[in-house]
Order: sequence, then C-alpha cells, then structure tokens
Amino acid sequence: MSYHDIITIEPDKRGGKPCIRRMRITVYDVLGWLAAGMSHEDILDDFPELTEEDIRASLEFAADREHRLVASLQDSKRTVGGV
Repeated sequence: MSYHDIITIEPDKRGGKPCIRRMRITVYDVLGWLAAGMSHEDILDDFPELTEEDIRASLEFAADREHRLVASLQDSKRTVGGV
C-alpha cells in the first residue's frame, strides 16, 4: 500500500496539514514523536488507533516531500544559473 492511500489532506482539518487516515493525528505529530525518541511500539501503545503501516506511511510521505523539494530547488538553480 502506498502512503497516498493513508495520508489525507483536508483544508478544514488541522489547518490542511497531512493527516493519518482522516484522523486528527498529523504526519508531523508522528515525525515529532519519532524525533523525540519514541519507538514505533511506544507510539502504537499510546495511540492504539494507529498502525505500523501508518508510521511507515508518515516516513514515506516525509521522504517523498523532501525528495520533491530538493529536486525543485535543483531545477530552480539550473533555471536561474543558466546551466
């Protein structure tokens, strides 16, 4: 399953931030918990409505977004620099 099937964006929910399966838990919540040192097991214990697949989808979403951002910046440099 792709993160596209799990991550939802609704303008009227959590300010349009990407959420997990239409819940009010955002990708950024999950990433923040991981960055703070919580394990996948800790997160799943604290938030039983989440699944391991939800956590992986959050990571995949963030990686894809980063990849697209870097590619966009590289394209901009080529256009501006005339390369």
